[in-house]
Amino acid sequence: MFYRNALVKHLLDIVPGRRRLGPYRFLPIFFCIGGVMEWVMINVRIGRETFYDVYRRKRSEREYQQKMADGLIVLDPPAAK
Repeated sequence: MFYRNALVKHLLDIVPGRRRLGPYRFLPIFFCIGGVMEWVMINVRIGRETFYDVYRRKRSEREYQQKMADGLIVLDPPAAK
């Protein structure tokens, strides 16, 4: 158990800026990770869709369901033949 703690402490000490920035020295790393994740979500297609394609479709479906529940959209009954 102490070996793991020493290993983690050593890995954290490798990151420069300890004296000047303290714990905030990790912010640029996480900022870059967030930017890469955003780029992947926008540009990488899994199948035929990206994350934002799915998000927009689901949002549109929720808005449509809400309008139906509010009575703003009324489906016409099929005409009798």
